[in-house]
Amino acid sequence: MIATLAALPLVLLASGLPVFLVFLAAVAATLAFVLPMPPLVLQQVVFGGLDNYALLAVPFFVFAGDLMGRSGIAGRLIEWVLALTGRVPGSLGVATIGASAMMGAISGSSAAAVAALGKTLYPRLAAAGYGRERSAGLLASSGAIDIVIPPSIAMILYGLAAEQSIPRLFLAGIMPGLIIAGLMASYIIFVAARAGIPRTDRFDLGRILETSKGAAWGILMPVVVLGGIYGGFFSPTEAGGVAAFYAMLVARFVYRSMSWREIVAAAAESAILSAKILMIVATAGVITWILTTKGVPQSITAWLQAMDMSAAEYLLCINLLLLVTGCVLDPTSAILVLAPLLVPVAASLGIDPIHFGVVMTVNLAIGMFTPPFGLNLFVAQSVTGVPAHALYRGVWPFVVVQVVALLVITYVPALSLALGGTQ
Repeated sequence: MIATLAALPLVLLASGLPVFLVFLAAVAATLAFVLPMPPLVLQQVVFGGLDNYALLAVPFFVFAGDLMGRSGIAGRLIEWVLALTGRVPGSLGVATIGASAMMGAISGSSAAAVAALGKTLYPRLAAAGYGRERSAGLLASSGAIDIVIPPSIAMILYGLAAEQSIPRLFLAGIMPGLIIAGLMASYIIFVAARAGIPRTDRFDLGRILETSKGAAWGILMPVVVLGGIYGGFFSPTEAGGVAAFYAMLVARFVYRSMSWREIVAAAAESAILSAKILMIVATAGVITWILTTKGVPQSITAWLQAMDMSAAEYLLCINLLLLVTGCVLDPTSAILVLAPLLVPVAASLGIDPIHFGVVMTVNLAIGMFTPPFGLNLFVAQSVTGVPAHALYRGVWPFVVVQVVALLVITYVPALSLALGGTQ
């Protein structure tokens, strides 16, 4: 079973196959050659894994994020954050981080934020004295905040895989997301002050009011979504539908930047992306089912208990495992496969599953821009045109900064649980 569920996927990933096909091939090979089960089991478990109401939130939030990105909200957010940070050293870099966090609160998609912000900000960052390497590295790394800040697709999937409350996970991601953004902004201010990078503008109340008016509809979207969830007006799944409807109204009637034909085209592209995510959900669910029926989570728990590992030691091991995993697998795949295995062990050591979900998400967010296979690296390279070796040099300082944030988030659970609560 190790050969079909571990070795075979690594070989197939190296060959460039899509992740869902890698998982499906591994499962089919296991059921055909290792486990004496009828092929009908594969079909039943694949479709059974998709029979979950909460999964409807995924295509809704993907569509909403795509619409808000296409409607010009990214540019408006950039100008608004720049107006707020004009007097701060390295204000353009700080604005990049702030705009990325805001995009995360709208779309929950890291790669989408890197693409949307990169087109607008990379030329300005490079011209302002940040250099090609640092500019591209900043864009690739700041996008990682987006899967921590709610509403987060990664958090939705973790909630399903670990059977945890999605609203609590959303709340638990707020403080860690702000900590990551704050540490990155502090680093940029330090670098800008040392390198003499000029401020972009002076403080201007009139400009702040003007840009606030332009960005107001984008800023209001996470308020509507999260306010509706915690006000008891709708569930996280229904919130996805509200977000998609809100984004469609803004794009068509407020900003008037998209025609109905363009909205339909965005819906088609969002449907394709959602299908890819849900195929990973279905096939990863089969792997989890096989491992669970073979007693793998129980074996891991018993092994760790025999080692007498403390919660702090376990979290350190998990951080190392997930940082490496995140460089190879996207967060969706890693969460769906590993969460059912790791969460029971964490719970047996007294680690709150909500806190553990935040730790897991932050690890995988860092993996998204860690060389050599982080998804954000490929997106940033395609947008900026910076060679891979230069981009790798540009992201390493931000990897270090976010690992520091990860350690703080890991070993100070109150930062995640202060809003998310404890069980």
